Amino acid sequence: MGDGTLDEPAGGDSVAERAYTELKAMVMGYALKPGERINEVELSRRIGVSRTPLREALNRLQTESLLRFSPGKGYFCRDLDVHETFQLYELRKAIETAAVRLAVQRARDEEIDALEAFLDRTGPNAGELTLDQQVEYDEAFHVSLLSMSGNAEMLRVLSNINDRIRFVRRIDMGRTERKHTQSEHMQAVLALRRRDEAQCVRLLEEHIDRRLDQIAGDLKQGWVRIYMPEHA
Repeated sequence: MGDGTLDEPAGGDSVAERAYTELKAMVMGYALKPGERINEVELSRRIGVSRTPLREALNRLQTESLLRFSPGKGYFCRDLDVHETFQLYELRKAIETAAVRLAVQRARDEEIDALEAFLDRTGPNAGELTLDQQVEYDEAFHVSLLSMSGNAEMLRVLSNINDRIRFVRRIDMGRTERKHTQSEHMQAVLALRRRDEAQCVRLLEEHIDRRLDQIAGDLKQGWVRIYMPEHA
C-alpha cells in the first residue's frame, strides 16, 4: 500500500515513547484491572522509568480515552463497559461505511490489487497464526480499506477506535472462524473493485453488525479472562 497501512509501524526510541508503548499494551490488555486506580510509584518501578516520562505516557493515554483521570484522585484504568463498547462499534460502523463510499470513488486499481493480494497472502485459515496475528491482520484490512477514502481524519478516528476495542476484538476473533471473516473481507474487496457502492456498504454493515450482536457475551468472557484466567 502506498500509505504503508499494511506495514509494521516504526517504534520510538525515547524513554517516554517506551513508557507509552509498554503502558498502552498493559492498559489495552487489562493487565491493570478495570476501574483500578493507578499507583504511579509502583508502575514507574514496574516499567523501569522515572515519574516524568511515566506521567507523559499517562497523559497521552488519557487524551486517547484509554485511561480516565479524576482530579484529586489520579488516573484509573478504563472500565470494561458494555454501553461504551457498543457505542464504539456503532461509531466504527458509521466511519467505515462512510469511508467506503468515498473509497468506491477514489480507490486506485493498484490499491485494490494490493489489498486483495494481502487477503490471499494471509489466507482463509488460521493455520499457524496466533490470535494476536489474526487480530493484527483483521485491523490491517479495515484500516487499509478505509485509507482508500483518502480521508486522514477518518483514519485517525478509526485507529483510536481500534485501540479501544482491541481487547473485545481479540475475544471475538477467538470464537469466529477465520475463513468466514476472510470470505466477508474478500466479498467487500470484490464489490469495491466493481465500484458497487451499495453492495460494499451492505457487506460492511452486516460484517460489523454481527460483532455488535456479540458484545455482551464477549465482555462476559472478558471478565473471566481478567479475573479468572485459568478458566478462560
